[in-house]
Amino acid sequence: MAENLDALRHSCSHVMADAVKRLFPDAQLAIGPSIEDGFYYDFDRSEPFKPEDLSAIEKEMSKIIKEDLEFKREEISKKEALKLFAKEPYKVELINKLEGGTVSIYAHGKFVDLCKGPHVKSTGEIKAFKLLSIAGAYWHGIETNPMLQRIYGTCFETGAALEDYLNKIEEAKKRDHRKLGKELDLFSFHDEVGPGLVFYHPKGALLRMIIEDYEKKEHLRRGYQIVMGPHILKSDIWVTSGHYEYYKDNMYIFKVDEEEYVIKPMNCPGHMLIYKSKMRSYRDLPIRYFELGNVYRREKTGVLHGLLRVRGFTQDDAHIFCLPDQLEREIAGVIDFVMDTMKVFGFKDYKIDLSTRPSKSIGTDEMWERATGALKKSLDTKGMSYEINEGEGAFYGPKIDIMVKDALGRPWQCATVQCDFALPERFDLTYISSEGKKERPVMLHRVILGSMERFIGTLIEHYTGAFPVWLAPTQVLVIPITDRSHDYADAILKQLQDLDIRAEVDKRNEKLQYKIREGELNKIPYMLIIGDREKEAGTASLRARKEGDIGAVKIDEFLERVKKEIKNRL
Repeated sequence: MAENLDALRHSCSHVMADAVKRLFPDAQLAIGPSIEDGFYYDFDRSEPFKPEDLSAIEKEMSKIIKEDLEFKREEISKKEALKLFAKEPYKVELINKLEGGTVSIYAHGKFVDLCKGPHVKSTGEIKAFKLLSIAGAYWHGIETNPMLQRIYGTCFETGAALEDYLNKIEEAKKRDHRKLGKELDLFSFHDEVGPGLVFYHPKGALLRMIIEDYEKKEHLRRGYQIVMGPHILKSDIWVTSGHYEYYKDNMYIFKVDEEEYVIKPMNCPGHMLIYKSKMRSYRDLPIRYFELGNVYRREKTGVLHGLLRVRGFTQDDAHIFCLPDQLEREIAGVIDFVMDTMKVFGFKDYKIDLSTRPSKSIGTDEMWERATGALKKSLDTKGMSYEINEGEGAFYGPKIDIMVKDALGRPWQCATVQCDFALPERFDLTYISSEGKKERPVMLHRVILGSMERFIGTLIEHYTGAFPVWLAPTQVLVIPITDRSHDYADAILKQLQDLDIRAEVDKRNEKLQYKIREGELNKIPYMLIIGDREKEAGTASLRARKEGDIGAVKIDEFLERVKKEIKNRL
């Protein structure tokens, strides 16, 4: 089914390119692959495509589909291909880079494209498609190359599957953390400061603090020690770690007094230096260092995306130094930590990948085999299903990636655990064994939530900004109907604050319905509305986000209700 869908979408991208060339003959063709949820094609054109152009292109695509044109594959010589695509400079560039003396082309009707396939038999097999959006994309993803226009689309085998997908897109728009972050006043970005740098507003900072406080307590409970390190380190450290060679393009490098420094993109070298600061015994291991470490990476402007892809972020980073015979137990402990944490934050489903050695890496074959074997055995012992992601490990070791699925079933990268025999050797990390000899510890790199920024973005979209009570920046809003109730509102506020319940009072001179509506838009779990009658009775009129208007409640009973929900993280 997946292969058929891939071929269908690839075929649909060719039909779209054909339609574009029919309507806009000046458009030059770049590439048009199928992707996870559809397809795209990149074009170079002097005039920008407009949203209304998508409708015209769709109509032309429908004509091509109705013509039921056969997809024909042919092998031709490079010389013939260069002549055939002489007016398509991007195709010419691709042909010149291909190895061998022949290339593969596909044709339907008069349209011909450089392509390996696969495709369906004819255009008539395409039944359900939709063009979605227009975006900019650099040729080969390199910022110094021409900016192309990318048209995204999707295609399914049935109209029902397409409709279901389009409904999910609409729901995803409602959940977009960038939109909700602005509406709920959680965070902002500012062009005058630079892209990919987050400013947390009071409520966003409070949400982050709640998450961080949970993490600190949970790490201490599980035997981790909290450490902190500087934000800049000399380049020599990054040469030793290998990051300078393998990651330099993503690092911010600068000079002070003729010495080169790097703003740290990772926390691991700092943790290794702490480990190395004194002699360690086998009795000391495992040692687990945890840091909410701020890091900075030179991400390309084109890939930045709200909180999900930024240049400055915080990792809930930890490094575990252990004996070889402790390795599998420590990996299992990390996996348990991840699963327990995801349940707390309301994620019930997940996907696991085991990523193996990339083409550019450090360490011996034996190191990689031992590390990969340990990760695999830990997953197998727990009976967890996973997919092998060939060549996608870190340059220093293989890794397990755990992606949580949100309320729409979309996977989000969060946790990872990486097994590393190479960096302990590069940094000459040792411990004294039971036989009095110097031995190397094994090192695990791991995060539970991953980037704090990305996790907060994930949470916003998962809950559509309507956080459970324990996470909500404002848990209770007290709304006095008239000035005569202000003193009673203040008394209730104090009771709430004394119990560490996050509450506010809205004393603005606005209509009651306006205040209630604002509370609903801000997705506050509870609102207590009080007037003369409530003040006299010592009660409040309760509105709950999930249940609507509940009616009069005694304050003590309401406090018990909220305390219970917070305690149980509901």
